[in-house]
Formats: sequence, C-alpha cells, structure tokens
Amino acid sequence: MNLFLQLFLTFARVGAFTFGGGYAMLPILQREIVEKKGWATDEELTDYFAIGQCTPGIIAVNTATFVGYKTKGVLGGIFATLGLVTPSLIIITVIAAFLKNFADLAVVQHAFGGIRACVCVLIFNSVLKLRKSTVIDRPTAAIFLVVLVLALISNFGNPTGVWSYLVSPAVLVVLAGLCGLGLKGGRQK
Repeated sequence: MNLFLQLFLTFARVGAFTFGGGYAMLPILQREIVEKKGWATDEELTDYFAIGQCTPGIIAVNTATFVGYKTKGVLGGIFATLGLVTPSLIIITVIAAFLKNFADLAVVQHAFGGIRACVCVLIFNSVLKLRKSTVIDRPTAAIFLVVLVLALISNFGNPTGVWSYLVSPAVLVVLAGLCGLGLKGGRQK
C-alpha cells in the first residue's frame, strides 16, 4: 500500500479512536507508530511530544506532522496531519449540529463526566509510559522533580499571574533541554 495512504489511514484511526486530546493519544500513538509501524522509536516519539508541547498548535497534530515528515518528508507530514484531524473534523461537525439540542440532558452530562474520568486515566497511563523511557537515572529524575514542582507552583499558586508565564510549558521544556545538554556535556568530559 502507498506509504502516504498508510500515514493518512494510521493517523485517521488514531484520530477517530482517541478521546481527550494529545496526552490521551500517547498510548495509541506509541502502539501504532512505534510498535506496529516502526516509524519512530519511543525516544523519538517522546521528543516529538516535547517539541509539540512547546510549539504553537495542538500537541497531537504537531506530533503527527513530525512523524509524517520523518517518514516521508513534507508530503508525509501533510498526509499524517490530515489523517489525524479528518475524523475529529467530521465528528465535531456532527456533534455541533446536535449538541445544542441535547447538552442540557442529564444523561449527556453524566456521559461527559464518565468520559472526563476516563481521559484522566489515559493521561496518567501516558505519563507512566513516558517515565519509563525518560527518567532513566538520577539526573533525569532530578530534572523531572524540579519541573514537576515548578509546574505545580504555576498551576496552584497563581495560574493567571507572573508564574504562569515564567513557568509556562515552553519555558519548562527549554530549561529542561538546557539542563539535559549540560548533563550530557558534563558526562562526556
């Protein structure tokens, strides 16, 4: 089968069967992209998520673009991205047409409550999978803990204040990257 079509269909399947956004997609992306297709390694997928987090746009779309580009260049990035967003576009259009009529029903509200709980578990599962391939020694554990504390301070301290800008995800990713460079440089000497 044409690789462009494979990219489109693989990411369309991911887009159609993943609920909860980019983080909830991580286990499915890992299974489809790393284990089944071999288009990226666990480390590459983690890097794509990190870069996708600190660049403009939606993290899942950015990740699809990175994987598609790595696999088949610019056109691969376009096909992977279109594959990921097409199911969402169709589903959201259909839901938008009907949600206004049903959003206030108790059964719909309860269903959304259950979906939100499920998404939290999927995100937590993603964190556990990422931890296995990223927190591999004491220095990376230290970076993890510092970033965790800073993220918690920014979210619970004053999420709309100065901290939210100083400790934004983009700043955290850049600082953690610089720390990683420093650690790697220190190990090579």
